[in-house]
Amino acid sequence: MIKAINKDQMLLAQTAQVATKQDAQVGQDLLDTLAANADRCVGMAANMIGVPKHIVVVSMGPFNVLMYNAQIVSRKGAYDAMEGCLSLTGERPAKRWRQITVTYQDANFKPQRAEFSGFTAQIIQHELDHCAGIII
Repeated sequence: MIKAINKDQMLLAQTAQVATKQDAQVGQDLLDTLAANADRCVGMAANMIGVPKHIVVVSMGPFNVLMYNAQIVSRKGAYDAMEGCLSLTGERPAKRWRQITVTYQDANFKPQRAEFSGFTAQIIQHELDHCAGIII
């Protein structure tokens, strides 16, 4: 189901709770909401639809990838970026890493480990900041 975009900074500043299989509908809602906003958005975290769970979706070319409980386990190549967000007005500075390794649970809650670089890595970092309650 497509959900409204949350702009409440009190909710956005909350640390996300661990996602479980009972949160699968939230994952689907995130996928639906990202698809509905594809013209202006490349990633979302569950708190952006008002749910403080550790769930993100990331646009990777033609696919939107769902990640539960993702964690960055290594990072290389720091740089400064300017980022926008559907939940916030304007752009803000953020420190990012060019290459990251992430562990997460996929849509079936199976453990995964993957490396990401460039813009995809930046999107993941932005969404994981949301899960940590970090407002850029």
